[in-house]
Amino acid sequence: MTSVTENRVDLAATVVSLAAEATELRTRVHELRRELVDLDERMAAISQALRRFPSSTTTSHTAASR
Repeated sequence: MTSVTENRVDLAATVVSLAAEATELRTRVHELRRELVDLDERMAAISQALRRFPSSTTTSHTAASR
């Protein structure tokens, strides 16, 4: 192979490699975004559950400090 041909082959291989990596990264970003949505939903559910019982938390804290 000539130097020019080798450079084109190297360039093509690099482009293919970078495109594959970009696809993997896009997939991972999508997965992480889904995980963040799931985490946000769990946090909201826990927060709502904790808001339902403020008097029991206050009562047990008051009783414990006596």
